[in-house]
Amino acid sequence: MRRRGVFKVPGGKLVAVEFEIRSGLLTDVQVSGDFFLEPAGALDRIIRALEGTSQQANLPALTQTITTALADDDVLIGFDARAVGIAVRRALGKSTTWSDHTFELIVDGPRSPACHMALDQVYAEALGAGRRGPTLRVWQWGGRAVIIGSYQSLRNEVDLDAAASHGVEVVRRISGGGAMFVEPGNTITYSLVVPGSLVDGLSFEASYEFLDRWVVEALIELGVEASYQPINDIASPAGKIAGAAQRRMADGTVLHHVTMAYDIDAAKMTKVLRIGREKLSDKGTVSAVKRVDPLRSQTGLSREAVIDALVGYFARHRELVPSAPRPEELTAAEALVQSKFSSPSWTARIP
Repeated sequence: MRRRGVFKVPGGKLVAVEFEIRSGLLTDVQVSGDFFLEPAGALDRIIRALEGTSQQANLPALTQTITTALADDDVLIGFDARAVGIAVRRALGKSTTWSDHTFELIVDGPRSPACHMALDQVYAEALGAGRRGPTLRVWQWGGRAVIIGSYQSLRNEVDLDAAASHGVEVVRRISGGGAMFVEPGNTITYSLVVPGSLVDGLSFEASYEFLDRWVVEALIELGVEASYQPINDIASPAGKIAGAAQRRMADGTVLHHVTMAYDIDAAKMTKVLRIGREKLSDKGTVSAVKRVDPLRSQTGLSREAVIDALVGYFARHRELVPSAPRPEELTAAEALVQSKFSSPSWTARIP
């Protein structure tokens, strides 16, 4: 059976690779595309490098094999050795594109912050176990909370006395990154649960941009001058709009969640979060109030209308089908709330 994989380099050209598999090795390889390559003999060197390569080769190995085979004066324009390797991986079914997947949409009502963190873990584990497909989940917070990153110090990030006085729950998530302050109705939070094949070959930083690109494009469509800011922010000239966090599960499943500021009680946020000058210095600002710019002021739309626009954009560009939490998933999430996400041993695991 002849296999074919295609990769379009972001901002570059398209690469296609075709081959057959015999005894676990790539044979009868063909490489084509709308790229530029000089001299012409470089194409033969790329093809010869792939001939006889193991179908188990990972992307770094494929990239190195091709790079080593190229001559010093070979010039690849609009693509590179890594792009060819990704096309090979796609032909083997180990690297996928958005169009290879159907996403399940879950629009979830208010639940406790601890429950939402537990559900993120439940859905990631469900994808890895084959109980669910890739998922886009948008939810509402059931109460005020500070959500701290997996590796943050509790006392360094949160004023616990201020949090208690304002009725703010503190929850630790399973992904890294910084603390965020949320209130019902004032944020737009969503998570993407995707197979590792969708980000195959991408660095952690590159995968953030890749998984955030659709929402940046959706915001631009709403008239917001949005852009991705490495490593995990979405911003506009007016300030930060959103922050992303990500967790790679042991089986390769990626949990990517994003909290966007729709409206914000900045005064309350700065009382609860210990946001120091060092944290802000590399952002070019002197106050957290100026750092976060709510979407309400930039769009003039209701929170629900912004959510509808974002989901609508995703549905126009990806395969999306409606879904809902299943009873067994809610049961599993509640068990995790009790054993982990509401437990001081987890929340204060880094005091």
